[in-house]
Amino acid sequence: MISAYLEFIRIRFLMMLAYRVNYYSGIIIYAINIGAYYFMWKAIYGEAETLAGFTVIQMTTYVAVSWMARAFYFNNLDREISNDIRDGSVAVQMTRPYSYLMVKMMQGFGEGLFRLLLFMVPGMVIVTLIFPVTLPTDPVRWIIFFVMIWFSFLINSQLNILTGLFAFFVENNEGLMRMKRVTVDLLSGVVVPIAFFPEWARIVLQWLPFQAITYLPGSVFTGRLNGAETWNALLVQVVWFAVLILPILAMWRAARQRLFVQGG
Repeated sequence: MISAYLEFIRIRFLMMLAYRVNYYSGIIIYAINIGAYYFMWKAIYGEAETLAGFTVIQMTTYVAVSWMARAFYFNNLDREISNDIRDGSVAVQMTRPYSYLMVKMMQGFGEGLFRLLLFMVPGMVIVTLIFPVTLPTDPVRWIIFFVMIWFSFLINSQLNILTGLFAFFVENNEGLMRMKRVTVDLLSGVVVPIAFFPEWARIVLQWLPFQAITYLPGSVFTGRLNGAETWNALLVQVVWFAVLILPILAMWRAARQRLFVQGG
C-alpha cells in the first residue's frame, strides 16, 4: 500500500514536470513580488532601524523566505476535491482499495516536492543575489526550518481538504475557496508579519492555525525565535496538525453518509 501512495507522488511530480515552463516563469513573478514588498517595507522603515522587532535585513529575509516557502506548501487540493465531488468521480475513487484523502495528500506532496526542487531552491538563489537577504549559518536552523515548512504543507493541505469537502454540503463552494486563500495569505503572515498586527489580533491568532503556516517558520529562519522559542514554535505546528485531523475525519464521515444517501 505504501508503494501505491509513493507512486501517486511520483506521478504528480512528473505531471508538474511536463508543465515546468509555467513554474520557471513563476520564479520571475515571485521575484517581482518580493521586490515590490522589499521596496515597500524599505519606504515604511525610512530611517528607523527596527519595527515590531524586525530589522530591515530581517524583514527582507522574512519576505523572501515566506514567499518562497509558500511555493512549497501551496496547492489546489480544495479545488481538486471540489471538482471530484461535482463530477461524481469521488464516488468511484471511494470504492478503490486506498484512502481517497491520503491520495490527495500524496498528490499535493508530489506537487510540493516539484515546487521545492525546481521553484523554491532556484528562486531563493536568485532572490539572494538580487536583494540583501541574510541566510542562517547554523545547519541546525536549516534542518528545523525544513521540518517546519513540511508541517506548513501538512497544515495548509488540511485546511484545503476541509474547504474542498464542504462541496458535499453546499451547491457551490467557490466563494469559500477564494475566501480561504485570502484568509490564509493574510493571517499566516505572508502579506504582513503577525508582529505588526494589533495586540488583540495577535492574541486571537495564537489560537488559530494560520501562524503555523508561514509566520513561525519565517521567524525561526530569520533568527527572531531562538532556543526554546524555536522548539515551542515547532510544537505549535505539531499540535495543530494533530488537532486538524479530527474535523477532517468527522467531515469525511458525514460526507460519506451524505453521498450514500444521495446515491440511494
